[in-house]
Amino acid sequence: MQRTSIANTLAASLERQIRDGAFRPGDKLPSLRVLARLHGYGKNTVVAAFELLVSRELVEPRRGSGYYVRELPRRHAGDDEAGSLGRAMDIVWLLREQLKSQPDELRVGDGFPPVDWLAEARLDKYHHKVVRTGLGALFRYGTRFGYAPLRQHLVRKLADFGIGAEPRQIVLTQGANQAMDIVLRYFVPAGAVVLVDDPGYYPLFGKLRLAGARIVGVPRQADGPDLEALEQLLAVHRPHLFFTQSVGHNPTGSDLSSAKAFRVLQLAERHNLLIVENDPLADFKPTSAPRLAALDQLSRTIYIGSFSKSFSAALRVGFFACSPDLASDLADLKMLVNVSSSEYCERTVDVILSEGHYQRYLTRLRERLADATERATRLLEGMGAELFAKPHQSLYLWGALPGVADSMELAQALLPQKIVLAPGRNFCVDPAEVSQWSRYNVGAVIDPRFARAMTPLLRKRAARR
Repeated sequence: MQRTSIANTLAASLERQIRDGAFRPGDKLPSLRVLARLHGYGKNTVVAAFELLVSRELVEPRRGSGYYVRELPRRHAGDDEAGSLGRAMDIVWLLREQLKSQPDELRVGDGFPPVDWLAEARLDKYHHKVVRTGLGALFRYGTRFGYAPLRQHLVRKLADFGIGAEPRQIVLTQGANQAMDIVLRYFVPAGAVVLVDDPGYYPLFGKLRLAGARIVGVPRQADGPDLEALEQLLAVHRPHLFFTQSVGHNPTGSDLSSAKAFRVLQLAERHNLLIVENDPLADFKPTSAPRLAALDQLSRTIYIGSFSKSFSAALRVGFFACSPDLASDLADLKMLVNVSSSEYCERTVDVILSEGHYQRYLTRLRERLADATERATRLLEGMGAELFAKPHQSLYLWGALPGVADSMELAQALLPQKIVLAPGRNFCVDPAEVSQWSRYNVGAVIDPRFARAMTPLLRKRAARR
């Protein structure tokens, strides 16, 4: 009975992917062996799921080759009233919830460091210095590439990571999200297959759905993407783009290993794949951490960075770095869509980077993060949690608590106590997937209110077992 239930769940997941266009008519589904390994199912369970799809006339078996997607019945125009915006609305709702700010809530799954950590940046003391750097320019649009002195600062910052870049390869944006938007507008036509980390950054999933892209998840492991799955997906779908996060991965907190980084780039070269590497937590991690853009020097990578996590999300300053010709094209696209980014905010970041206080601030930030990571790891493991990875310092831990089969149910149980969790299904490519995992913000989870709320819940679950 249990195997039948699991087969139904797997079949439902594959059916959603087929109907949403992740697999198109004529596409071959992943093999029995790959699906069994990825999901931890027995091969008989996967076979049962495929048979359900055959009975629903969604796929057909081909002897000695595998299972292939059939042509679906044509939908009438009114069948999909919401269109691409409707498909993105679940993500919009999640973003609305994330941006809510109730002073009495403890947001254990928050995506940002605690406010008191960032307050040490002392943004209040920089305004008069920003104004002095060029009062006349503050009343006009900036250039298409962004404020030149800040881009020069970023050349030095990227060099610390081992990424060689010139100012003409760097374009400033209104946060990392605008950088992703510009890349999507340039590279992703409706119907294009795009690879993403799974679990991964759910606002990106919403952008891709809005663009009408076919989102295909690459399973994330503790040391980076699942290489076997990535290789098969490249062969089956032949995508042009792969969005990934190498360092301080959101939501798992894991880091890419050097060995796996080399292999990912080899696959990218073989399959003509462009990698978009998002690195919003760069200031929290060692500069020596493996980054794909450092290994290939922006040949097959677009590197995206941001100051939202380390300074302030309100500044909305991000950037991307890539080859010079592509940077010029993307800067033109930025100008068409937004005219320019905020030179006032860019000048503010430039002044902060110029101050001697900046390095002391980063040192303190990393020390606080390392301490919080250690304490949060001990706390969650003391509750019996399984941790996906155990980084030395990471804003996030990806954990599964004992007796919790669906973290969404745990999130609902904690809400009356003003504890806001980030359930795993929020970060899955398939939003209906049941997940035992949750994202934990290390700065928030060590707040005593979390342990007080969790203790009676875990006792009740242990008693039922």
